[in-house]
Amino acid sequence: MLTGIQIAVIGGDARQLEVIRKLTELDAKLWLAGFEQLDHAYSGAVKEKLGDINMSEIDAIILPVPGTNSKGKVETIFSNENVYITEELLSKTPAHCTVYSGITNDYLNGIIKNANRRLEQLFERDDVAIYNSIPTVEGTIMMAIQHTDFTIHGSNVTVLGLGRVGMSVARTFQALGAKVKVGARKTEDLARITEMAMTPFDINNLSNAIINTDICINTIPAPIVTAAVIAKMPAHTLVIDLASKPGGTDFRYAEKRGIKALLAPGLPGIVAPKTAGKILANVLAQLLMDDLSKRKGKLS
Repeated sequence: MLTGIQIAVIGGDARQLEVIRKLTELDAKLWLAGFEQLDHAYSGAVKEKLGDINMSEIDAIILPVPGTNSKGKVETIFSNENVYITEELLSKTPAHCTVYSGITNDYLNGIIKNANRRLEQLFERDDVAIYNSIPTVEGTIMMAIQHTDFTIHGSNVTVLGLGRVGMSVARTFQALGAKVKVGARKTEDLARITEMAMTPFDINNLSNAIINTDICINTIPAPIVTAAVIAKMPAHTLVIDLASKPGGTDFRYAEKRGIKALLAPGLPGIVAPKTAGKILANVLAQLLMDDLSKRKGKLS
């Protein structure tokens, strides 16, 4: 249980509703900032303007999956107000206060470091990333069906990266009957691709591997699908970029060439917000309970 702990949930989308539901069920006291347009009420959760929350009593801050933008602004689907996280705000919290965010950026890292607080990046955790790969794959399949005039079965699919998402994507498209090639750098990944009965290739040879591709799915958060690569693609190729913004694709050149290229980060929150929210809620609940247990142990 989280009895006695106070948490500020700041902004977010429908995924945060599952987080709020789970944490209130565990008896935490929640302060919701950026939720004034939310109709539903939760016992144990109070809607409040961020500036009116007594941050000196806050044990944890939960940010949306994207964290903040480069200026500290927090995404608020349930509010028209601009909500910003600042170093001054964090400095008002107790020294043990932990900030939970899906991902981070230089701005968020900087203010957390200066305020001497701890940041927990949920999407750096294997469990969150693997669970999230399930709705990500379903969303990718949906996009592939919507934006092509051919079946996945029998098509040539090139997956870039064999990380937690890339592996799930490659395996599922293969199960649907696609002929899957996977690009990676590590020799152990190339070996795993072979073991999975797919065609491996070194990512450095992408320009050659892409020649007959019908669907290219990128999971690598770096400029990988360059103009030189796009120039080798067939005109009908669909590019689905699952990497975090700004993705790894030269979208300008893709448009110039007439290649349909879609940036699709955060698919779990779009195609299955309830499931994605439950994934985050369960992990957050366990982390918060572990943190509370450690603090109680230090006091005893």
